[in-house]
Amino acid sequence: MNASLTVIAHIRAKAGQESRVRQILQGLLSPTRAEVGCINYDLHRSQGDPAVFVFYENWESEGHLESACAIRAHSILSKTGRRTLAEPVQITKWQILA
Repeated sequence: MNASLTVIAHIRAKAGQESRVRQILQGLLSPTRAEVGCINYDLHRSQGDPAVFVFYENWESEGHLESACAIRAHSILSKTGRRTLAEPVQITKWQILA
């Protein structure tokens, strides 16, 4: 894969909010995947801790990541975060080397 930018976002739901967080995150999949420049946008849940979710995403460029849909997705998480998230979303950006 020749992605210019990989993003990994770690999300931890509050106890009892796992289903709600999963529902919110799954709602982000289709609109984000439809964005220009989105190579993949995949949601994972930890096998050892059902409160932990990870988005693994690849974008053609930083500019594509900053598209309206990506900003909207992070905005949705911010608005629901206090009620449903145990901690702030941790986002790291990576560049493929080989």
